[in-house]
Amino acid sequence: MRAYIRRAVVPAAVLSAVLLTGCSSEPEKGRAAPALSASAEAVGEEQPSEEPSEAAPSSAPAPKVGVGETAKFGMGKTDEYGENYKVTTQMEVTVVSAKYVTPSEVDTTNEPENGQYVELTLKLANVGKAPAEIMTYGMMKWEDSNTAAQDATTLEGVGEGQDLDTTYKPGQAVTGKLVLDVGAKGGTVGYYGTDDPSGEPAFVVELPKS
Repeated sequence: MRAYIRRAVVPAAVLSAVLLTGCSSEPEKGRAAPALSASAEAVGEEQPSEEPSEAAPSSAPAPKVGVGETAKFGMGKTDEYGENYKVTTQMEVTVVSAKYVTPSEVDTTNEPENGQYVELTLKLANVGKAPAEIMTYGMMKWEDSNTAAQDATTLEGVGEGQDLDTTYKPGQAVTGKLVLDVGAKGGTVGYYGTDDPSGEPAFVVELPKS
């Protein structure tokens, strides 16, 4: 009788040990998975890729026009912060004539401060689809291979003939004269009266050398 009891107890103990071992090897249900560290989450988490910012379009080179030639140039505006310049209409410039003159020929007693007066006759026309405001005073700069850009505008001849400084509606044009004070014969005169943040002129007039 005692031997039978020993044989019955031993298998029960072994079975109990096996059951305990099996239970400990299985994951406990209901327990939350351990939280990943911040660095692990950064590695595993897919970050949305940033869209590359759209680069501002580079300004096209200013068209150069000589006497008797015509070229188009853009006029536009920036946003309320003075950024994101956008061309809104197209203008056309024709250099009708460029003549070097003396003070008496433009009915003034003022001598040119830079050295030489030039009477420049331009035709400006709005060939686009939106109005454009042209202001030449303080916006015309002369330069040559030896001299950096200098303001060439004057008040000489103002009030004679049609005024180039005005607002051009689509289809409108004006032919007018500017008396400019340049450093010497030759060189170029650029128009800088746009909101383009590049600082480049809208168009450049090539002056005759004589």
